[in-house]
Amino acid sequence: MPLKLAVLFLCFAIVAAEDPYRFFTWNVTYGTIWPLGVPQQGILINGQFPGPDIYSVTNDNIIVNVFNSLDEPFLIHWNGIQNRRNSYEDGVYGTTCPIPPGKNFTYILQMKDQIGSFFYFPSLGFHKAAGGFGGIKILSRPLIPVPFDNPTDDYILLIGDWYKSNHTDLKAILDGGNKLPFPDGILMNGRGPNATSFTIQQGKTYRLRICNVGLQNSLNFRIQGHKMKVVEVEGTHTVQISYSSLDIHVGQCMSVLITADQQPRDYYIVVSSRFTTPVLTTTGFLRYANSNSPAIGPLPGGPTVEVDWSLNQARSIRTNLTASGPRPNPQGSYHYGMINTTRTIRLSSSAGQVSNKQRYAINSVSFVPADTPLKLADYFKIDGVFRVGSISDAPTGGGIYLDTSVLGTDYRNFVEIVFQNDEDIVQSYHLSGYSFFVVGMDGGQWTSASRNVYNLRDAVSRCTVQVYPKSWSAIYVALDNVGMWNLRSEFWARQYLGQQFYLRVYTASTSLRDEYPIPKNALLCGRASGRRTRPL
Repeated sequence: MPLKLAVLFLCFAIVAAEDPYRFFTWNVTYGTIWPLGVPQQGILINGQFPGPDIYSVTNDNIIVNVFNSLDEPFLIHWNGIQNRRNSYEDGVYGTTCPIPPGKNFTYILQMKDQIGSFFYFPSLGFHKAAGGFGGIKILSRPLIPVPFDNPTDDYILLIGDWYKSNHTDLKAILDGGNKLPFPDGILMNGRGPNATSFTIQQGKTYRLRICNVGLQNSLNFRIQGHKMKVVEVEGTHTVQISYSSLDIHVGQCMSVLITADQQPRDYYIVVSSRFTTPVLTTTGFLRYANSNSPAIGPLPGGPTVEVDWSLNQARSIRTNLTASGPRPNPQGSYHYGMINTTRTIRLSSSAGQVSNKQRYAINSVSFVPADTPLKLADYFKIDGVFRVGSISDAPTGGGIYLDTSVLGTDYRNFVEIVFQNDEDIVQSYHLSGYSFFVVGMDGGQWTSASRNVYNLRDAVSRCTVQVYPKSWSAIYVALDNVGMWNLRSEFWARQYLGQQFYLRVYTASTSLRDEYPIPKNALLCGRASGRRTRPL
């Protein structure tokens, strides 16, 4: 075969083997929204609130060209998308330069080896309180078996607490050193009470992907007269157990199957806040097709302040060991409980005043953003932006102080992270770039003896974990994704006022098998301005 023809065939083979591309163009604008009956400034994507959902399949390449038509910088974070070997695309300020007003940036994502239910949201300032969020669904590839029959339809439901105040007013409260007031209500897909509905057919089964995209509150979800079978949690197929109501903590997602097996009429969908006084409640409707019978009360009751109830439910959600994940091999083929941990990192939250202003901290360090994204400073070797080891890997017991906290870790280590919560609220933590095994949670202080109650067989793997009041939660994570990754509170006021840090997963290798080079289209800002990314 002639050489030119052989090269041509090789090129076609490479193109044919490449994973599919899906292209999105988003225009981000302000617009007036009325979710709780009063006008306020919202962030719209292509005129929508919430923004458009992203539909994808495992390994798809997702190209999102974002035009920032706001009057301030903007970033989108992809909550739960691992961005393998590519933390530059994570869309938080520690990794990615903001999109300036009037400019655009194209995110290049790959849903590499992932399935499940996730969401995106704006990560800068307090934009999350104005909208700009939407759902992400990643379906299994056609030849990968899924442990349940295809549902008749597959819906995304974004729930979350909400304020009537503009995000700029909320940010000003925090900037002034104060705490936020109690939220005003709860939204379902961006709408207030009795405004959201789903229509179903008698006898059919539906998938509902529920994500708590709110600012602080754990929420309880229930559907009048219907059981919900949990089948997936943030990318893990679970043991299929039916529940009457479900706690979904801030930042978390889960999939349930519901079957239209009741008398045809409308049924209430109820979402209420957990561990709060007063309890916020909102309602929507599950409507049976061809029925004009309205929903009738009373609303189905749910738990309010019971911590043990929620803790026991969390422990009951476990991995389906025989089901395939994004690959054909069973999820249980990765025996995480048989791997020796190389390091234990203990993280303790705290709240207090620094210079007469409210701050929040992890291991006494309250994070302050640097003038340059940390990942860019690392790549260009810019001194003075951050210091590895500026946060300890155990609580210090000291007072809160400000720093740009970065914890150094080594590539391919297998670590244990313990979240200690000595406060009176439920907390929720997210680790970008990873899925981790939630091996244990319990009340009181964690000690080495706490390992005796770990689930080392079928703990669920996810990217966001709750920590109950005066309690601890422990996770195992294989550090197999090089980069600079954000570990943060999902209680957004706490994140904004310092309850976060960056995990630097480091290798001396420069191989593309370990980490991609900086994107050619990367925005450069701060002390990285004027640098070159890389040649074409």
